[in-house]
Amino acid sequence: MLNITLPDGSQRQFPGPVTVAEVAASIGAGLAKAALAGKIGDKVVDTSYQITQDSPLAIITAKDADGLEVIRHSTAHLLAYAVKALFPEAQVTIGPVIDNGFYYDFSYKRPFTPEDLASIEKKMSELANKDEPIVRRVLPRDEAVAYFKGLGENYKAELIASIPSNEDVSLYREGDFEDLCRGPHVPSTGKLKHFKLMKVAGAYWRGDHHNEMLQRIYGTAWTSKDELQQYLTRLEEAEKRDHRKLGRELDLFHMDEHAPGLVFWHPKGWTLWQEVEQYMRTVYRQNGYQEVKGPQILEKTLWEKTGHWDKYRDNMFVTESEKRDYALKPMNCPGHILIFKQGIKSYRDLPLRYGEFGQCHRNEPSGGLHGIMRVRGFTQDDGHIFCTENQILPECDTFTKVLKQVYADFGFTNILYKVSTRPAARIGSDELWDKAEQALMDSLRHSGCEFVISEGDGAFYGPKIEYTLKDAIGREWQCGTIQVDFNLSERLDAEYVAEDGVRKRPVILHRAIVGSLERFIGILIEEHAGALPTWLAPVQVAVLNITDDQADYCREVAARLQKALPQHPLRVATDLRNEKITYKIREHSMQKLPFILVAGDKERAAGTVAVRARGNKDLGVMSVDAFIELITQAVVAKQ
Repeated sequence: MLNITLPDGSQRQFPGPVTVAEVAASIGAGLAKAALAGKIGDKVVDTSYQITQDSPLAIITAKDADGLEVIRHSTAHLLAYAVKALFPEAQVTIGPVIDNGFYYDFSYKRPFTPEDLASIEKKMSELANKDEPIVRRVLPRDEAVAYFKGLGENYKAELIASIPSNEDVSLYREGDFEDLCRGPHVPSTGKLKHFKLMKVAGAYWRGDHHNEMLQRIYGTAWTSKDELQQYLTRLEEAEKRDHRKLGRELDLFHMDEHAPGLVFWHPKGWTLWQEVEQYMRTVYRQNGYQEVKGPQILEKTLWEKTGHWDKYRDNMFVTESEKRDYALKPMNCPGHILIFKQGIKSYRDLPLRYGEFGQCHRNEPSGGLHGIMRVRGFTQDDGHIFCTENQILPECDTFTKVLKQVYADFGFTNILYKVSTRPAARIGSDELWDKAEQALMDSLRHSGCEFVISEGDGAFYGPKIEYTLKDAIGREWQCGTIQVDFNLSERLDAEYVAEDGVRKRPVILHRAIVGSLERFIGILIEEHAGALPTWLAPVQVAVLNITDDQADYCREVAARLQKALPQHPLRVATDLRNEKITYKIREHSMQKLPFILVAGDKERAAGTVAVRARGNKDLGVMSVDAFIELITQAVVAKQ
């Protein structure tokens, strides 16, 4: 008898080999109908998979994460099936699952149009409604190469030819279409109901720019109509919040082809930048950091010592002078260690905290650049803490508390925490790793933070905590980190004199709160949909006159506002143009200003202003002093 153990611990017996579908049917007709795949241990398999020995088995349905993966994988094949039905001359290449969906790359004689996409999606629905079975078969590699060459699918033949000759390959057929794939797939096309094609983009064959440019069709697939609609709604909201669009509309920054991956900050955008930087500089001062500044270019031999030359060479901008090779720094840590090494350090000096708004450069692929979120030149709120092993816990504990307050001040309270532990390839003793990992976990517990453990995802030199923000529409942004490093102080010969007079290596904690300032500002713009809190807004208030008669009064009001907070002067604009007041109000409202003040003859005579808050809220007429108190409270409370 064959024993199948189900997730609840119960067992079912069969007289001989049995398929996943047959096991599901033995449990109930409803489960048999809902089954998309099976999971034997960690392996997801087709419902047609035949089990030949005692095994644990979970039936995968649309309710499971693995089920959604199988649906998306199968929908990618459905897309290829539809393209071949409509455009027989198109050649299929690869079609993997990605976050929230899938894509498939095609070679075709002309670009696909939006009308083509609509036709393809319609054909996908027709094929899905036919509910054709999806059937797997296995061929020897060379036979599979010949088969696809015979179909004129040269890209598939090339892919299969790269597989070792002694291996078999699996193919899946649905109707007239057959494709190379490891699987698994849903049992039939009728399981694929909730999908949408999103866009077409270019992609080089096998990611090599020397190869042909293919057409990549992106799509999304979900387990229900509601989930699909919710996703599309999130995309619409994300498009409204796109920092690139808002950057142009609010005159904050622009990107230019003459400097790909680099940012041109406009006056208002640079004002926002300075607000973020000066806030973080205050955080440095209040938490015992000494601000330092390292050089932009460092010699190749230093990067070789740290190991960066071997690991990051392709992402580094290099230059040469007087027959010596240099690189623009991709990170700040080596410079901070060189500063630490100047002069003898004692255990009494530790922990020693250095902070830098360090400008870094990384030669990111052009296809990966994305506004100010993914750039080639960026500035980090970078810091390094040189400490003893016993100081790891209190330093990490303090860092997490500070980080939570910083994020809250910027409007983020939903934070995800992940501890990445030792990888298989690492340096340092297990005892040291035990101590570091425990310190990171204890620091989160002390701060009241629930966290997940990511086994084996730590750096080779030490474990780390990753801090991820969840924004207003549910997107996640990994920003902050603290990493324990046992390695660089050894490689660069950094040391301190311990209490017993012996020279020891300091532990280095690499830490950042906002990370790249460019990326964080992009996140802020999208989180607030451009309507930045009063304390961050590049222009906090605009003063508008109705006629020229109030121009001097508006200038006086603006001057009073600018002097109201000596430690943090308000950012005030005046609009004294000879335009209709409704036009001026609408124009400044579109700039998402927190406050607009309007003065006519009545306001001038009474020494008052009519106050409008963002969102077309009429706060009525008030004295200038009353408004100063109102805006001061907003700035102080970081609202």
